[in-house]
Amino acid sequence: MSANSFDARSTLRVGDESYEIFKLDKVEGSARLPYSLKVLLENLLRTEDGANITADHIRAIGGWDSQAQPSQEIQFTPARVIMQDFTGVPCVVDLATMREAVKELGGDPAKINPLAPAELVIDHSVIADKFGTKEAFGQNVELEYGRNKERYQFLRWGQTAFDEFKVVPPGTGIVHQVNIEHLARTVMVRNGQAYPDTLVGTDSHTTMVNGLGVLGWGVGGIEAEAAMLGQPVSMLIPRVVGFKLTGELKPGTTATDLVLTITEMLRKHGVVGKFVEFYGEGVAATSLANRATIGNMSPEFGSTAAIFPIDDETLNYLRLTGRDAQQVALVEAYAKEQGLWLDPKAEPDFSEKLELDLATVVPSIAGPKRPQDRIVLANAAQQFASDVRNYVSDTGVDEAGKESFPASDAPAVSNGVPSNPTTVTAPDGSTYEIDHGAVTVAAITSCTNTSNPYVMVAAALVAKKAVEKGLTRKPWVKTTLAPGSKVVTDYFDKAGLTPYLDKVGFNLVGYGCTTCIGNSGPLPEEVSKAVNDNDLAVTSVLSGNRNFEGRINPDVKMNYLASPPLVVAYAIAGSMKVDITKDALGTDQDGKPVYLADIWPTEAEVNDVVANAIGEDMFNKSYQDVFAGDAQWQALPIPTGNTFEWDAESTYVRKPPYFEGMAMDPAPVEDITGARVLAKLGDSVTTDHISPAGAIKADTPAGKYLTEHGIERRDFNSYGSRRGNHEVMIRGTFANIRLRNQIAPGTEGGYTRDFTQDGGPVSFIYDASQNYQAAGTPLAILAGKEYGSGSSRDWAAKGTALLGVKAVIAESYERIHRSNLIGMGVLPLQFPEGQNAETLGLTGEEAFSFTGVTELNNGTTPRTVKVTTDTGVEFDAVVRIDTPGEADYYRNGGILQYVLRSLIRS
Repeated sequence: MSANSFDARSTLRVGDESYEIFKLDKVEGSARLPYSLKVLLENLLRTEDGANITADHIRAIGGWDSQAQPSQEIQFTPARVIMQDFTGVPCVVDLATMREAVKELGGDPAKINPLAPAELVIDHSVIADKFGTKEAFGQNVELEYGRNKERYQFLRWGQTAFDEFKVVPPGTGIVHQVNIEHLARTVMVRNGQAYPDTLVGTDSHTTMVNGLGVLGWGVGGIEAEAAMLGQPVSMLIPRVVGFKLTGELKPGTTATDLVLTITEMLRKHGVVGKFVEFYGEGVAATSLANRATIGNMSPEFGSTAAIFPIDDETLNYLRLTGRDAQQVALVEAYAKEQGLWLDPKAEPDFSEKLELDLATVVPSIAGPKRPQDRIVLANAAQQFASDVRNYVSDTGVDEAGKESFPASDAPAVSNGVPSNPTTVTAPDGSTYEIDHGAVTVAAITSCTNTSNPYVMVAAALVAKKAVEKGLTRKPWVKTTLAPGSKVVTDYFDKAGLTPYLDKVGFNLVGYGCTTCIGNSGPLPEEVSKAVNDNDLAVTSVLSGNRNFEGRINPDVKMNYLASPPLVVAYAIAGSMKVDITKDALGTDQDGKPVYLADIWPTEAEVNDVVANAIGEDMFNKSYQDVFAGDAQWQALPIPTGNTFEWDAESTYVRKPPYFEGMAMDPAPVEDITGARVLAKLGDSVTTDHISPAGAIKADTPAGKYLTEHGIERRDFNSYGSRRGNHEVMIRGTFANIRLRNQIAPGTEGGYTRDFTQDGGPVSFIYDASQNYQAAGTPLAILAGKEYGSGSSRDWAAKGTALLGVKAVIAESYERIHRSNLIGMGVLPLQFPEGQNAETLGLTGEEAFSFTGVTELNNGTTPRTVKVTTDTGVEFDAVVRIDTPGEADYYRNGGILQYVLRSLIRS
């Protein structure tokens, strides 16, 4: 029950139903607030308890100073939690472990139960092993179940053991697309109350739902677990960046072009830790699908959320996707009653403002390693020619006029571009040549675009026109289609477009994230061998949101984000050296050159298919029994009981050590002395560099662990699928093949120097950490700017903690990773303004001590701690424990320990 200090409790009647609501206009200053802060204000009004959430907190939002730096802490209580299976499995593992810990401490295990609705979508486990055939989907599903049976059994147990926990089984769709198409409520109804749908999710792209007017963002799994257990999310009232949209997109441009432009603009502006909110006349001209595409990319431009207010477009989408009439009526009535309805002419009070005329957007891609590195499509071949020099030696530069391919197959290689033409023999005995820049992966994948029917239909129409001209993919290109939901397949089938996609090689491979998260599967053996034997800098083109180094495929050095229709075009062109805006993609049946313009659909053609092939009936059919699963899911045998029966032989699901030896009262915080540096890292080290992801190689610590446990190489599966086994995950932490640890110069991958041994020989990071921990030596990480940007990966923090790291010193942090480090009991520190490891002369070979940390035992958080080294360097590092709530987590050794103690005491 709310304390209701502002007399905000009221009743909203919609049709025959009445709902309790909390009126925003009861709080002075609420009318001028941005949409997103109005949602936070309602959250506080409804959850005001006089202790953690007080009238002063409510007044702080009402009196928000848009120009002030964030300083006021509030407690945000999300309405629900959403998870995908890679990050969700460890959440459920931790909940199961907490049940046992509660029991050991004399409490009731049943207290460990989600208190907010929690939904998990299994979408990250399917790997595109098979492709290019009609049988690919069925074969990949069989492989998925074979690899993941233990995990799926565990999740099925969780679905029966925990209240308020639901699982969307494999082969259904991508979590964020399932969220906007079915799970999102926009306005929640619970216990007679109506209130804005809000959420946190264990995937950073949770922000896709911002396109529906739902405020939510990605958090680490540890934060999500706390939210499920009724803990509010501690946060500072953020700055809100207003992004004004005007005009309309020109024909020939896509949502992908728009979102890459916005990503570039906002990264340059700087929005880390801020909300971004779209407003203006151009919002009304932006389809819901495009809004969701923009919201999805929020992590790529660094904001916490990127939200659109509710309007008629929102309601139309809710109707299209099968929401019932009463729900749609409630959303409209509630939004208008609470001032949450879009006024295109309004100018809310924003901290900062940007503006974009949609008519200025031009076709673009992004790469070769960051989503914010936008390249105008017309400049892509020229930019590739420059960038490829960072990935290859300059030996073998093309001579003027030399052609690496027959003229009918591909354009001449550009003059002066590094080249190493390599002959490949296909299984059928035919041969072809590949070179630097060859597109070896072309994937229509990822939640970003597969939710958007306009770009998906455009891709299918490009395929249709290409087939009619006699074109297909080049033989070295691995082509995959992984839609975000079954609805996509339904409208492709209804429009008669599926056969054309199949003929170009874009056969269905699964309903899941696949390529975007590193589940691209292996390249054909002969292509992989040619690439590795000749050190070719080959490329991928994908319709995803992430293209970080080492993420997409271990054989592929350069990765480009593009719209689905451009993915098809590049599969046909076969090389990033091709200027697809001017060069021929191939030749037709009569030997005439075919250009991109010849196969690019008109806006009218796309709109006609969307209008005639997509209907409410498709969504009703796909989601009518979405949690039940198919016969294969239902046949999985599961244990019973409210505590899990751990299998000591399992290499997928193991009981983690977080609560071993835990007492009811936390031990005092101590200073850190004699710490050695496990890794010294540069700028823009992402959680993809830190967190285990992708394939597990046999000669790594994780591969050796699996081999020692009797697992054949073909059954290693991916790191993501083994997130429920901490033994695998800590061995893969900081093991990304592109990580450059400056302590071990000349190495690339998970290497460091082990100073427990004479001379500090180069060693695997995991092996060195084991030696340090055996010697009782704490560890530290030194890093540069934007440390931990990328996905909200709990294992980036869990692995760091389990490796024995006690402190991280960085120039700056991405929001989620800093928070997650605290959640795992790791101290995040920041170099003094204007200084870093280089300016301070730190090599990483020093021993470090951190003093002043014990001030936390007094109930206060020190602004700085003294850092000293055995070489005489001394400086004051800024303590990045930013809120009192984070200080409580750190004092308890982590967020889970804090929650566990709180639940037992209650």
